[in-house]
Order: sequence, then structure tokens, then C-alpha cells
Amino acid sequence: MAGGVWGRAREAPVGALTLTALTEGIRARQGQPQGPPSTGPQPRSWELKPEAEPQTQALTAPSEAEPGRGATVPEAGSEPCSPNSALEPAPEGPHQVPQNSWEEAVLADLALYTAACLEEAGFAGTQATALTLSSALEARGERLEDQVHALVRGLLAQVPSLAEGRPRRAALRVLSALALEHARDVVCALLPRSLPPNRAAAELWHSLSRNQRVNGQVLVQLLWALKGALGPEPQALAATRALGEMLAVSGCVGATRGFYPHLLLALVTQLHKLACSPRSPDMPKIWVLSHRGPPHSHASCAVEALKALLTGDGGRMVVTCMEQAGGWRRLVGAHTHLEGVLLLAAMVAHADHHLRGLFADLLPRLRSADDLQRLTAMAFFTGLLQSRPTARLLREEVILERLLTWQGDPEPTVRWLGLLGLGHLALNRRKVRHVSTLLPALLGALGEGDSRLVGAALGALRRLLLRPRAPVRLLSVELGPRLPPLLDDTRDSIRASAVGLLGSLVRRGRGGLRLGLRGPLRKLVLQSLVPLLLHLHDPSRDAAESSEWTLARCDQAFCWGLLEEMVTVAHYDSPEALSHLCRRLVQRYPGHVPNFLSQTQGYLRSPQDPLRRAAAVLIGFLVHHASPGYVNQDLLSSLFQDLGQLQSDPEPAVAAAAHVSAQQVAMLARARGRPRGPRLLRLASRPARPPPVFADSPFQRPSLAGRWGCSGPGRV
Repeated sequence: MAGGVWGRAREAPVGALTLTALTEGIRARQGQPQGPPSTGPQPRSWELKPEAEPQTQALTAPSEAEPGRGATVPEAGSEPCSPNSALEPAPEGPHQVPQNSWEEAVLADLALYTAACLEEAGFAGTQATALTLSSALEARGERLEDQVHALVRGLLAQVPSLAEGRPRRAALRVLSALALEHARDVVCALLPRSLPPNRAAAELWHSLSRNQRVNGQVLVQLLWALKGALGPEPQALAATRALGEMLAVSGCVGATRGFYPHLLLALVTQLHKLACSPRSPDMPKIWVLSHRGPPHSHASCAVEALKALLTGDGGRMVVTCMEQAGGWRRLVGAHTHLEGVLLLAAMVAHADHHLRGLFADLLPRLRSADDLQRLTAMAFFTGLLQSRPTARLLREEVILERLLTWQGDPEPTVRWLGLLGLGHLALNRRKVRHVSTLLPALLGALGEGDSRLVGAALGALRRLLLRPRAPVRLLSVELGPRLPPLLDDTRDSIRASAVGLLGSLVRRGRGGLRLGLRGPLRKLVLQSLVPLLLHLHDPSRDAAESSEWTLARCDQAFCWGLLEEMVTVAHYDSPEALSHLCRRLVQRYPGHVPNFLSQTQGYLRSPQDPLRRAAAVLIGFLVHHASPGYVNQDLLSSLFQDLGQLQSDPEPAVAAAAHVSAQQVAMLARARGRPRGPRLLRLASRPARPPPVFADSPFQRPSLAGRWGCSGPGRV
């Protein structure tokens, strides 16, 4: 019968060898000589009456493991994987040695019977076979875990040599039969042999995944093994690879119903641990998404497991969007992991059928003593706040209190996540009652030294302006002393965000500005006008484009009619357009000309060559169009001195522009020094000052004209 079941890959039936190897191992430990099993007719195991009570300690897998008490993966030849195995006393005295020779062949006979049963009965015989195997193994007088481990090792060694088809499927169902009763022991036996990646181990994981009766139990055991690990140790790495193998099988994700959120968060947390762990020299720093075939690193294996989990749950769009947004690359980066978590959470939030379970698992993790687990949970919690159904699950006061508490944390990353959460909260139109509580935290963060905190606060304030009944006047007053320094921040992203926030504020308050209201906002705009004009030439493209957009909003709100000139200056660096713009501003705000000149003078010492040249050119045109009575002699002397020093600038274009503007300052100073007389005589005798002529700028960027719509002076 054995020959028909397994084929003749070796002299003895291969299927029998799997269980017979266990019998021979037991006899060897009991001091009996090893020999070939008897193949003659023998009594069945259930017909035997044992002569003595076996000294066994049966271990069963708990139906629901506790978090943090995951199975420990033993090394080869070590104790079984049990949390208390190291504390259990060793069995006293030698094991009972069976005296009858016919008992030596019982297990081999059972192996032949089991294989035939599995092959002939198919899937329906798995449960009966599991009970038979358990009865036989427990009757051998050994620790059950040791026997399961030995049986799994035998399967790993022999399955690759079996022929494809029914023989191999029958052998793999032996593993499923074991896992049905002893899932924890089977997982503990397979995990140490999953590193390094092993094709035989992968095949066994796949077979467990396809069996609908056992795959859920095995996934739970792998989840606890992953959550119980303290870092990217062999146990966690092996569990990650095993999860990747199992979830890759179509239909296996359905077995995660009930613990899907736990599994999702465990994989994301494991990615954070892998990203922060030291890499070996041969491990690539960045996982290449174009890799084909098996994953080349533990991080890529965890990413593939996440993709399989999301795809199997109907989240194929999430996987695609993460790919397009670079989310997977961010998840595996040490410095970008939390950004990837925020992106993933925002996309998962749209599939709100898991929101309740995700929050239930996230809230305890927010107080975890493990920093990596806590930060990952905070990032996921923050990302989920972008979902509108969140408002139905958590009360506004609870969310706000938690986010404000994070602002007092000494860790900047925690404060950054809290500010992002406040920004997401500001977008929710239902949560409108606590703006006065949000504002102090956001405004206070503008003085932080960490660029992430300042950027998050600027973004949150900008979102706050998108709400109906946004507090424009209050923000104009509060941002008056805080925003202008940020317009000249050395960090490109902060500069661009601050300019954009000013544009959003002007757009929301344009109705009042047209009517002559909004005094604080009008003052803020005039105070920021020179920085906006100069940052049209900012080396940072984001800052330059943000300045252009904000100036377009100001032109619309103040009805300047200078949109065409602004766009022309931004894209073509046209002296004629800048001269017309300066003339209009000097005519409209003559009292602000000294402030305009003083602000521009500060940029003459900018470390950026384009800004130094732009400042020199702007001074030349402002002075040319200014009336002598509005600029005092002290300011002109200071301008002339600074422009004189700038004429020795190492950049020739800057030195040439400074020379031309210095001439304009000298002519205005001479005009101020003429004796006073009747007004008509002064007007008749005042000679016209020649306009400044500047050479073309060498810093001009390729034009993107038309982006803001410049077909006519009032269009925005």
C-alpha cells in the first residue's frame, strides 16, 4: 500500500519515513537500538493497552493569546517554544522503555495508515487524522512539543523529494492535521527554519495558508510571535517572512477577520523597527520597487505582506495610490517612515469599515513604553483624523485634549504629530467649537526651531482659513509680529509656506480690504510687500511661485491693476515692468516709501546672489520714482554707503546693479539739497532725473508664464 501512496523515491516508502524518523528518535533517546520498522500486520494503536502511564506534558495552544506573550522561537536543538519552558522542571527519572518488540513498528504502521487515509479521503479526513496523530504522539511518553518539532523537521526534509500531485499534497496535509490540534507548536517549529528564506519552508507555509480550517489559527500565532518580539530579532523577522508567504496566497486574508487591524498595525510597527535597525553592509539602503521575484530584504518582505493584506481586503486602490505617492519608499526609510505611516493611514481611513477596530487597537498603543510602537501608533492615529467618520467614533474633546497633550512632550516628533493632527482637525467642519483652543498651540509653534513643527503649524493655520467663518481679523492681529520673520527664513520650505499662508489670509479677507476695512491685514500686507517682490527672484522655485501667487491675491484684493507687471517681472525679469510697478506703489503709498527702502536695504547683505541683485535694482527704481520730500537725508546716506560697498561684490551682475542704483540715490540727494522757493518755480526748474538702466539678469529662470492666469489685469 505504501508504494502506491508515496512512490519509490527511496528504498522505504517516503511517507513512512516522516513519522518513522520520529519513532527512531524516540527509541534513540530511550536507549533502544534503531532498526527498520516492521511492515507486517500489527495491532492498531487504538487497540493497544499501555503497560504504564506515559510521562507526558501535553501543551495546547491557547485560544486567545495575550499581547506581549508571543511564542518564543527556539534555535535548533533548544527547548520548545513556550513562554514558561525555561521555568518548567525536567521530568524526573528515565522514561518507560517499551518491552515488546512489536511496539517498535506501531508508529510506522500508523504513518502508512495516515498517508493512505489522507490520500484517499482527501480534505475530509484531516480532522480525523489530526486526532489520530495526537493520540499516537501523546502515547509515546515524550514531550509533545519535541515530537511535533521532529515531525515538522521530517516534513521539511522530505517534501522537496516527493513527486508533484497527490503524494505531495497528502504529505502537506499531514502538516495541516498537526496544525489543526497543535498550531502553536507547528508555528514554533517552522519559524526558526524560515530564516534564511527556504523554499521548503515557504511551501509548508503556503499549504497552511490554503487550508481554511487552520490558516486562521496559524495567522494568530504568527501575529503574537510578531507582537511579542522586542525588535527586529530572528523571531520577528521569521514571523514577518512567514506572514508574507501566507498572505500572498489568494483568499487567506479572509481568515484575518476579527484581528485585521492588529495585523495591519503590527506589520507597520515592524517596518519602523526594521527601518531604525542597523543595516548589514550588504543590505541595500533603499528598497527598489522594481525588484521582481522573492523580496530581497526583511523590509521589502514586510511591505509585500502589507500589500497582500490590503489587496485581499479590497484595498487595491490603496496599494496603487501608495505606489504613485512614493508611500512604500517612505515606509522603509529611517527618516521618512512616519511620513509613510501618515500617508497609509489617510488612505486606509477611506475604507472606514475597519476604523472602529483600528482605533480600538491604536488607543492602548499611544501609551506604550516602546518608543517605536508609540510613535507609529501616534502617526497612524494622526493620519486617521483626516477621515470624516472619525468624528462619529471619537468625541471632539477627547481628540483635542490628546493632541494638545502631545504639545507638551519633550520629543519634537511627538509635537510635530500633534500639530499635524490639529491641522486635520481644523479641516473638519463639524468641529468648530474649539478654534480659540487650537490657535494658541498653532501660533506658539511658529517660534519652534524644528522646521517640521513650524511647517506643520503653518499648514494647520492655512487649513483653518479654509473653514467657513474663519477668524481672519484675529489671525491678522496675531500673525502681524510672527509672520514677517518667517518670510525671510533660511529654510526654503518654511519661506514658501509662510508666503502661502499670507496669500490665503488675503484671499479670505479680500472683501473687507476692498471696502477699506481689515486694518491689521492691510498693515501686514504693506509690511510684507517688499519681501514678496524680492522673493519673485528667490533661488527656491517653491518660494518664488508662492510669492507670485500671493502677489496675485494682493493685487486682486487691493485693486492695484498690476497683475500683468508682477507676472512679467516674475518670469522675464523685465526692468520696464518693475519700473511701472514701483511708480504705481510710490504714487499710491508715498508715506511708506522710506519703509520700502529700509526693508530693501536689508536684502543687500543677503547670502543669495539673485536676492542681492534684485534688492539693488528695486532700490534704484524706488528712488527714481520717489519724491525728495518723502526720503530723509540720513536714509539716503545709508543707502549710498551700502550700495558703494556692494560695488565690490564678487558677482559682477550685483556690482553693476549697485553702481546704477547708487547714481539714482546721489541724484535724489542733490534734488533734496536745492534751495526752497515757490512751488511753481521749483517744479519749473527741477530737471528730470534719467531713469536707471540695468543689464539683463544672469539669474533668470525658464518662464512659466500663464500659470496664475495673466491674460488681463484683473484676472486671477
